[in-house]
Amino acid sequence: MTPRERVLGCLEFRSIDRAPRDLWALPWVDMFVAEEKSALLAEHPGDFTGPGKVLGGSDRARGTPARRGTYVDEWGVEWECGEDGVIGEVKSPPLADFSALDSFTPPWELVEKADWTAAGRAQKRNMAGKARFMLAGSGVRPFERMQFLRGTENLLIDMAYGTAGFRRLLEMVHEFELKLMEGWASTAVDGVSFMDDWGSQTALLISPAMWREVFRPVYARYCEIVHAAGKKVFFHSDGHIEAIYPDLIEIGVDAVNSQLFCMDIESLGRLHRGRITFWGEIDRQRVLPFGTVDDVRAAVGRVRRALGDGTGGGVIAQCEWGPANPAGNIRAVYEAWDAPLEELP
Repeated sequence: MTPRERVLGCLEFRSIDRAPRDLWALPWVDMFVAEEKSALLAEHPGDFTGPGKVLGGSDRARGTPARRGTYVDEWGVEWECGEDGVIGEVKSPPLADFSALDSFTPPWELVEKADWTAAGRAQKRNMAGKARFMLAGSGVRPFERMQFLRGTENLLIDMAYGTAGFRRLLEMVHEFELKLMEGWASTAVDGVSFMDDWGSQTALLISPAMWREVFRPVYARYCEIVHAAGKKVFFHSDGHIEAIYPDLIEIGVDAVNSQLFCMDIESLGRLHRGRITFWGEIDRQRVLPFGTVDDVRAAVGRVRRALGDGTGGGVIAQCEWGPANPAGNIRAVYEAWDAPLEELP
């Protein structure tokens, strides 16, 4: 079974040899523990790959992301990093004053100068080699993009009052994100992912009713575009998003990556197992940075018992390797996924 066949079988709830592996290494890992990462992947190869550089170059970006200091992203948003290896924070959103929206435009050069055929060449090389599942990270994140441009507090107030400025900003961002999704759907990738962090530690950041009114239609359109091209849809959101799991299933998300350990994992399994693929994860707030190897093994055991051990599909062995997480804990994740379930705490 090739890695690509394994992932497709997982997404379609068919019998496979094991859960697909997916390691997310944040910038800190490649900066400071790259050798440990290479050793881990040699022992536990991943089943996913990406298409490489496809989008056009930005006219506004400058500086180096994830390095101490400041950098400017493709939309012209300035970020401040307090330490190497982390993404940083937006301190001065460019649309804090809505009057700036009159002269603001999205970075259309990313789409207009994109080489969408590059993904096809990458897929050809992939299929001639490891034959992994090619997942494109689209960069589509409308709620977060609006926060970066407007500021989180400003945006939430805009939403609460239903301002015309909010609607105008959403239309601008959504128009751009649609073009990105259409571009990725035209390529030879196997799946396309998009994201937005919707949860606090205990609930959605806005009411489920507002989410359904404003953002569900936006996401549904993305899913339609990707599915019409015969590809799989992957979605990521941090925080407690239990309330919108049914919506994600209904609009056609094939795999969801969420912070399982913020929620009732057993309840998620009872309600949604077999209806959507759980794309990880293992607790990165407490267990991975501060737990022991036995804690890690117990966390993996809990996920496998609640959501599936992977051989029947529906669950991906994903975890995120963040700053200062012990390499031994990350290795323990994948060793626990390979171990007989009865051996786990």
